[in-house]
Amino acid sequence: MTSTRAETPVSAIEKSTIKKVAWRLVPFVAFMFFINYLDRSAIGFAAPNGMNDDLALTVTQVGFASGVFFIGYILLEVPSNLALARFGARRWLSRIMVTWGIVAVLFTWVGNFEQLAILRFVLGVAEAGFFPGAILFLSLWVPARHRGKILALFYLAQPLTTVIGAPLAGLLIGAHGLFGLEGWRVMFLGVGAPAIIIGVVAWFYLKDKPSDAKWLTKEEQVWLTEELAAEKTKTESLQAVTAGKQRGGFMQAFTSGRVWILAFIYFGFIYGLYTLAFFLPTIINGFQELYGTEYNVFEKGLITAVPYIPAAIALWLWTKDVSKRGLKTWHIAGPAVIGALTIPLALFAGSPVATIAVIAITAMAIFAVLPNFWTLPTQFLTGVAAAAGVALINTVGNLAGFGAPYITGAVADLTKDSAGEPQYFVPMAIVGFFLLLSAVLMVVLSHRGKKDGSFNPDAKAPAIVH
Repeated sequence: MTSTRAETPVSAIEKSTIKKVAWRLVPFVAFMFFINYLDRSAIGFAAPNGMNDDLALTVTQVGFASGVFFIGYILLEVPSNLALARFGARRWLSRIMVTWGIVAVLFTWVGNFEQLAILRFVLGVAEAGFFPGAILFLSLWVPARHRGKILALFYLAQPLTTVIGAPLAGLLIGAHGLFGLEGWRVMFLGVGAPAIIIGVVAWFYLKDKPSDAKWLTKEEQVWLTEELAAEKTKTESLQAVTAGKQRGGFMQAFTSGRVWILAFIYFGFIYGLYTLAFFLPTIINGFQELYGTEYNVFEKGLITAVPYIPAAIALWLWTKDVSKRGLKTWHIAGPAVIGALTIPLALFAGSPVATIAVIAITAMAIFAVLPNFWTLPTQFLTGVAAAAGVALINTVGNLAGFGAPYITGAVADLTKDSAGEPQYFVPMAIVGFFLLLSAVLMVVLSHRGKKDGSFNPDAKAPAIVH
């Protein structure tokens, strides 16, 4: 079925304005996200390349330090978003970036596990609010009908961070001895300092509203301002209608079984995402013992990047298919099953090439779902309930960000082989379990919604609502 959006004619002024916004803002904000994701996942590159040995860390300790980031992130996410609303997205995003950059640079001189854990917690506090703030900033610059494409372009930065960041981390680690530092310390310095620089640049580069954007013509400024104002008026009217029900709307989200099901579906995908992010470099580091291969640090970085190239392609193509068909149950459940089956099997692939190929399928499955998942809550929640529901789902997902690396590290330590080496089959099987659970819960959610007529992810009408 052709969407209403596709049938709506687009004027020349609309085309030119949206094109300029896409080219001027999305790459820069995506670059900010690139640095953001690289800084939070840098520990995954440092751990097997000298940090574990220098700090005498166990796999469990690495897992805890990786995951404790999300405790600080969760605690400060809501206050940070409130501050963003008060001070403006441009100022607050710049402040966040400079702050986390300073903390990220301090990892250069970390001396033991306790310092590492504290800095990871503080890094989470410093980064809190950046991702939803960036989403909000971009959403405020385009009318609702264009947000799908804009946000999909922005989301591409996440897999591409590893495509570019892993080899970059390898190069920095390979610069062992620079400034008298070990290679992994050079890497922390090299990925942390740009956050401070770009944060300062963002203060001047980003603009709060179209009328401040000198790169738009006067006509484009007027068109975009009027479009956004009309949408704001419509939203405020809807809020006025439901103002007396705000408390009920808030509680509706927290007492909704569907919201909690969505939260656990999201938990499974985020669990898989951060297991790959933090432990894929460690698994690749073990290729030498398993298969008798030998790679330098840069080559390991290139290998780490490989799965994320098809993942970025899958994300884009899957989103286009969702835009065309409307979101279907199998758009979520299908990739979840594929990810559940492939991630534990990767350890038995028999060669480095086959292992990375299987992991690439897992990464494709996870990333294909992420941007499309967020269209589900708005199918049955509106207003305050929608805002509360999305916040709850995101919080549960971030708990997986803590649980995945910690559980993976602890279980790998508990299942060591006779030589005392951590083993990863059971931890990867746990990832597979959570992804499979996500698939089952998606089918259950769809069945319940169809049965009572209140929620149908397989409706023929386009499901993406921005």
